[in-house]
Amino acid sequence: MTFREATRDDLPEIVRLLADDPLGATREAPGEIIPEAYLHAFAAIERDPNNTVVVAELDGTMAGTFQLTYIPGLTYTGGERAQIEGVRVAAEQRGRGIGQIMITWAIDQARARGCRVVQLTTDRQRPESIRFYQKMGFRPSHMGMKYHLKDD
Repeated sequence: MTFREATRDDLPEIVRLLADDPLGATREAPGEIIPEAYLHAFAAIERDPNNTVVVAELDGTMAGTFQLTYIPGLTYTGGERAQIEGVRVAAEQRGRGIGQIMITWAIDQARARGCRVVQLTTDRQRPESIRFYQKMGFRPSHMGMKYHLKDD
């Protein structure tokens, strides 16, 4: 497995992966032509040195993706934290240990950067994901809350 920073050309496949589960199917818009909002978001991520979208490749094909964000903070004695977001493994690759390799790689990147904490969220409607992350050593230490803003 190899890891690399995603490019704009990867976006249609990344969006397809994000949409390839019951929750993602309700909020993503996959296709060869993707909405401009994805392009604007990707451009903002590219400009931000604390943000990257990662592609995991196996035998020349995209096996998975995730976003890794470094967040400076005052807590943990001014320690930086890494946020893992948008984790997806291609359906045809699931059950082969790809997710574990991806998360281990992200944790190693955070450790090498000197982060004090690695954090992520997963929807309560994804019990398999919750079990997976707990098996990886993540603990449900906080109660996450979201306030969704709607378009007018």
